[in-house]
Amino acid sequence: EKIMNLIKGKHLEGERALFQCEDSQIESCLFDNGESPLKEGKNLIVVNTDFGWKYPLWYNRNLTVKNCHFLKDSKSGLWYVKNGTFSSLDIEAIKEFRYCEGIRIEDTSFHHGAETLWNCKDVSLKRLEIQEADYFGFHSSDIEGERLHLVGNYCFDSGKNIYLKDSVLLSKDAFWNAEHVLLVNCVIEGEYFGWNSSDITLIHCTIKSHQGFCYMKNLKLIDCKIEESDLIFEYCENIDVTSLTPLSTVKNPISGKIKAPSIECLIENDAKVDHTKVLIESEVKSREI
Repeated sequence: EKIMNLIKGKHLEGERALFQCEDSQIESCLFDNGESPLKEGKNLIVVNTDFGWKYPLWYNRNLTVKNCHFLKDSKSGLWYVKNGTFSSLDIEAIKEFRYCEGIRIEDTSFHHGAETLWNCKDVSLKRLEIQEADYFGFHSSDIEGERLHLVGNYCFDSGKNIYLKDSVLLSKDAFWNAEHVLLVNCVIEGEYFGWNSSDITLIHCTIKSHQGFCYMKNLKLIDCKIEESDLIFEYCENIDVTSLTPLSTVKNPISGKIKAPSIECLIENDAKVDHTKVLIESEVKSREI
C-alpha cells in the first residue's frame, strides 16, 4: 500500500495547480483563480477543502471527497470520474457529475442542481437534498437511490435501470423516455409523469400528476395513491394499476387492467382504440364516448 503524500492548509491558484496529482491526501485547502487544478488525478483523498473555480476534478480515478465546499464558480466540477466516493458535500455549482462511472454520493446538498448527473452509470445516491434541479439525472443508468428530496423539472429523462425508495420528487415531466424504473414508497408531484417510458413499476407510492402516465408501455402501479390526477393513462399499453384512492379521469388507455375504488369519468372517445382490451375493476361514475 502506497504512502499518501499530505498536502494541507494551502491556497493553490493558477491553471492545473496540481495536475496529475497521485497518491495524495489534500486537506483544508483552497483552490481558486485557475481552471482544472486537479485534472487527471489518481488515488486522491480530498477533505475539508474549498473549490472556487471551474473544472476542478476532471478525469480522476479512485477519488474520495469528504466535507468539501464547491462554490458557485466551480461549475462543471466533477466530470469523467471513475470510481469515486463523495460524502457531506455542499455544492453551489451547476452541471456537476457528468460522464462518471462507479460513483457514490451521500449526505450532500445541491443548492443549484440543474443539469447535474448526466450520462453517468453505476451510481449510488443516499440522503441528498437537491434544489433547482431541472434535468437532474439525464440519460444516466444503473442508479440506486434512497431518501432523495428533489425539486426540479424533467428529472431522470432518458434514464435506464433506476431504483429509488423513500424519496420525494417534485418534478414536472419526471421519468420521460425512461426504461426499467422501480420506485418504492416515493412521493412524486408534477405534471405529465412518465410519458414515452416503458417497464415502470411504482409500489406504495403517492402520485399527483395532471395528464400523467401517457404513452407508456408495461406500467405497473401496486397499492399506490393517485391523487389530484386527471386525464391519466392515455394511450398506455399493458398497464396493471391498483390505486388505493379514487381516480379522477381516465382517458383512452389501450390495454391492461385498472383497479380503483372508483373512476369519476372514463373517457373512451377514440374510435381507433379497442376499449375491450382494458379491464376496469372500478365503479365508473360517468363515461364519455
